[in-house]
Amino acid sequence: MYEIKNKTITDFLVLGSGVAGLRAAIELSKYGNVTVVTKDRPAEGSTGYAQGGVAVALSDEDTIGFHFNDTIKAGAGLCNKRAVKVLVEEGPERILELISWGAKFDMLGEKLSFGREAAHSINRIIHAKGDATGEEIESALLNKVKSIPNISKLPFCFTVDLIVKDNICRGALLLSATGEVFPVFAKAVVLSTGGCGQIYSRTTNPAVATGDGLAIAYRAGAVLLDMEFVQFHPTALYLPAAPQFLLSEAMRGEGGILKNIKAERFMYKYHPDAELAPRDIVSRAILSEMRAAKSNFVYLDMTHLNRKFVRERFPKIYTTCLQYDIDITEDLIPVSPAAHYIMGGVKTDTNAATSIKGLFAAGEVACTAVHGANRLASNSLLEGLVYGARAGEAAGRYMKHVKDINSFVRRYAMPKKRIIKKVAFDIDKIRSSLRKMMWAKTGIVRCKKSLNEALEKLKGWKRIEGTFFKIRRELEVKNMITVARLITTAALLREGSVGAHYRSDFKEKGSDWRKHILFKGQ
Repeated sequence: MYEIKNKTITDFLVLGSGVAGLRAAIELSKYGNVTVVTKDRPAEGSTGYAQGGVAVALSDEDTIGFHFNDTIKAGAGLCNKRAVKVLVEEGPERILELISWGAKFDMLGEKLSFGREAAHSINRIIHAKGDATGEEIESALLNKVKSIPNISKLPFCFTVDLIVKDNICRGALLLSATGEVFPVFAKAVVLSTGGCGQIYSRTTNPAVATGDGLAIAYRAGAVLLDMEFVQFHPTALYLPAAPQFLLSEAMRGEGGILKNIKAERFMYKYHPDAELAPRDIVSRAILSEMRAAKSNFVYLDMTHLNRKFVRERFPKIYTTCLQYDIDITEDLIPVSPAAHYIMGGVKTDTNAATSIKGLFAAGEVACTAVHGANRLASNSLLEGLVYGARAGEAAGRYMKHVKDINSFVRRYAMPKKRIIKKVAFDIDKIRSSLRKMMWAKTGIVRCKKSLNEALEKLKGWKRIEGTFFKIRRELEVKNMITVARLITTAALLREGSVGAHYRSDFKEKGSDWRKHILFKGQ
């Protein structure tokens, strides 16, 4: 970074420090100076919470074609086949590269150990320390970044808005931990801020996942795609006193069984693959069993499996559950679905380019339609690696054609926006109300009535979307409202059920189910 008349300039600005952002930064370092911005500590994000593993065609029994077909099938017919081809073909190289940087995945003898998860036709999930894959990947990438001198980090800086003029992105407005709003200018920007699970009252996502990147891209005028497709993970720990802790897909892959509160197995009634059916089917099945029994949970049963194997395969889950007096080798585990991943996002091509020049996006915030209507389990970390690298490469190429931005920087003046110094509404109450409403009205099962009720509620908070705040908590709620409105509107427009989007009033796909719903930002 350098300064011109007290204004900070960098070659590349990366917003977010998860798998996609860090991989993009590493690639960008070949082309110039890189500044990585994160609103919390660099390691805080969804990447570090990922348990299951990475899906990749590296085993002797697997092929690129098998992985391609499984991804297409899980996506319910709405995958971008070109994007899937890129993912599965480049995935092995990205994983081997990561291993060369120090990532240590679990081994079976001299070879990688491969597990099975729902909707996969073959064992292809590599994992680290049993159920700490995300932590291992995040650690390896952070260590690699530390070794590169032209990558700098700006932690605890919240991205307020993108700086866009004439449909060209020139940087971003940031909010420091001390409350200062300041611009950072760049020749290219990579958006890698993750998802939006926190708009739901039940979610496996960390507290930082408030949809900020989706909202700022929309406000900047970017095109967003497939926002109705929100994936709900079937099994999150359900205990009033416990956090909404993810219980990995791999637990069912290794033989875990779902039972209702009468301790009766039920998944065979809903799908021939039972517990290994696609996530959307399992989540709706659990919801159906919960409603029938007027219960808030069902059970995940691991007690029939070898105790030593369970403890060693899922050490983090085992110790976490023990903190709440549940021994997963002896006790039934109370679980219920939770918001997990959004398949939609900022529309990009396979080179991570958005509809705004100079703005690239990768990871959960982006949408190449690689996941279609329903993401195949453990494809997200692979997507971050593959498309993070592509975003970095594409942004690097783009920079070569960018004229000197110093003149733009000299002319730039901070936007004059009305700042509410004393908030006239209870932000925390609105946040809670929003999350409960989205879970009830725009959740696993939707209908016209519930979606219209949600939109009416969101209209009452419209003023918040138009307000310029200088406090992180308030900015998050503003962004959450925007993203909730886009998801709900898209869900109302799709009058049919496909993948993770299920309408109780339109249970069939409908005649135009292959359409993709787009929103052009403001």
